[in-house]
Amino acid sequence: METVLRAAGIYLVLMVVFKIAGRRALLQMTSFDLILLLIISEATQQALLGDDFSVTGAALTIITLVAIDIVLGKLKNRFPTIEQMAEGGPVILVEHGNALHQRMKMTGISQDDVLEAARSQGLERLEQIKYAVLEVNGHISIIPVK
Repeated sequence: METVLRAAGIYLVLMVVFKIAGRRALLQMTSFDLILLLIISEATQQALLGDDFSVTGAALTIITLVAIDIVLGKLKNRFPTIEQMAEGGPVILVEHGNALHQRMKMTGISQDDVLEAARSQGLERLEQIKYAVLEVNGHISIIPVK
């Protein structure tokens, strides 16, 4: 039972940490971010298994994590409020060529990040962007002015 509680606790902690880190952290990984992720995974493994390095303990931990993920997925489908809390929603960063600085600051996205996404569509200036939207997956979608 301790293994199941450890797995559930660590799952919750990681969800909160990555929610606080924001979508940008998941989208654009630097070398530092990769190293940090590896360290987190090692610390997580130690916290999940404790002193139990048996195959049974590892299997129970994996099954618990997968079960939590499945249950959370079903809950998110059934109750949109839970999905909104866990995942958030898309955020408009640029509207009709005007950068929405408060939203950019809140999400940790800079104007340069938006322009980088715009350049991939051949756009060079904010005035050419009707909407720039930070999607739930961390991707910035650009809708050009026609």
